[in-house]
Amino acid sequence: MKKDVISRYERNENGDILIDVTADRMEDLFNHFDKSAPYIQRDLDQDLVNYIVDSAKELGREPFTICFTLTHLPDEADLLNISRSVNSFFLSLVEVERNKFQHMIRKSLIFFSIGIGILFISVWVNQKLGSDRTVVTDMFAEGLTVAAWVSLWEALATFLIKWFPHRTNINLYKRLATIKSLFRSS
Repeated sequence: MKKDVISRYERNENGDILIDVTADRMEDLFNHFDKSAPYIQRDLDQDLVNYIVDSAKELGREPFTICFTLTHLPDEADLLNISRSVNSFFLSLVEVERNKFQHMIRKSLIFFSIGIGILFISVWVNQKLGSDRTVVTDMFAEGLTVAAWVSLWEALATFLIKWFPHRTNINLYKRLATIKSLFRSS
């Protein structure tokens, strides 16, 4: 199946797969919300970003290059700006993803701390109640235990499961930030 996917892509003379991006002009590669910013600081068009990221995920560990096919090929300085802009954009996505990852870890530690605190209170309440329990006190004690385990579960689920997509995205964006760009005229 993966060979079928890879066979759809063109290869360069080094055997690297080409992720081909076709546009009329250099301006079409960028988001149009801030036309006054220099290209190096402008965001890439979101459809372009989605295409590049999806293609890179599809190719996995295969070596690839991003090839920009432009109808109107700009001068050498603008081509260099496009390369720098693509690289800096994906570096900024690395930072965004790292911030999300750190926020997730902080949130997980808060849930863990709260869960441990509630668990200690639950154990203490259960010891204090002893055998003098009414339905209401029993419900309160059991409710504390359930709340503690829910909080601890959220913390553990984050540590065990939710971190992986962030790590995968960080590695992918780092790779995309270092990919060389090729340019050709259509």
